[in-house]
Amino acid sequence: MSQNNSPSKKSAILLTIGVICATAIGIYFYFTLALNGHVSKSATVSRYDHFWLPGANSTYAPEIDSMFNIILWITMVVFVLVEVGLVYFLWRYRHKEGRKAIYTHGNNRIEIAWTIVPAVILVFLAIFSNSLWSEIRDPNKFPKGAASIQIRPRQFEWDIAYPGADGKFDTPDDITTINQLYLAVNEPVQIKLLSQDVIHSFFVPEFRIKQDAVPGMPTAVWIVPTKEGDFNIACAELCGAQHYRMMGYVHVVSKDSLASWLKSQAPEAPAAATPVADTTKAK
Repeated sequence: MSQNNSPSKKSAILLTIGVICATAIGIYFYFTLALNGHVSKSATVSRYDHFWLPGANSTYAPEIDSMFNIILWITMVVFVLVEVGLVYFLWRYRHKEGRKAIYTHGNNRIEIAWTIVPAVILVFLAIFSNSLWSEIRDPNKFPKGAASIQIRPRQFEWDIAYPGADGKFDTPDDITTINQLYLAVNEPVQIKLLSQDVIHSFFVPEFRIKQDAVPGMPTAVWIVPTKEGDFNIACAELCGAQHYRMMGYVHVVSKDSLASWLKSQAPEAPAAATPVADTTKAK
C-alpha cells in the first residue's frame, strides 16, 4: 500500500510547486509586458505610470507610501521564510520506505519566539504610524483656515456643496454640483462627509485618502493637492445594486481658476423689487 501511495504523494507535491512557479512566472511576464505597453489596459489604469501605486498627489501621500512599503517588506520577508520552511519540510520529511513517523509535542522556545516576534513587530508599527495617523485623522490637527466643502453622498452619486458669499452651508447662496469636485492646487481643504442613506466611502487613490460617510454621523478629512489634473472619486463601500455607477471626478486646478469657476457657478441674486408708486389719494 505504501508503495502505491508514494508516487501519488510525490506527484501532488511536484504539481503544487509547479502551479506556484507557473503562477509567479505568469504574473511577472504580465506586468513586464504591461510596463512595455504590450498588454491592453483600460482607460483608468492607463492613467498610471506603472502597475504599482498611482501617483502620490497630496502632501501626506508620500508618508503613507513609505508606511505601506515598510509593511510590505516585513510581510514579504515573513512570507518568504514561511514558504521556504514549508518547502524544506515537504522535502525533509517526505515519505521514505522504512521510516516511521515521530510524534512530538513541539518546541516551547520556538513557539514563544514566533509569538513574541510578531507582537514586537505589531507594536513597532502601531507606534511608528501613530503620528501620521494622528496628523491625518485628528480634527485638532487639521490645517487652520482651510476652505470647507460638504459632500453628502447618496445612492448613487456625490452631492457636493461649496459655501457661498456668507461662508455658511445650507443657505440659498450655496454652490452645488453632482459628481464634480473642484480643488485648488497646494491649498488646504476640509471635506465634511455625511451620507444621506447608506454607508458610502470617499476614496481618491492619488490622494491616499479613504473615509467612510455614515448616515447620522458627520466625518471629515483634509487634503492639500500637490498636482493639477483630473482624478476619480470611487465609492469604496458596497452601497447597493448600482454601486459600480457611483463614480465622481476631482478637478485640481490653480487657485485663480477655482475662484473663477466658483464665481461662474454662484447663484444669481434675486432682482431687487421695483418700488410701486402709491396711486391712491387721500380722501
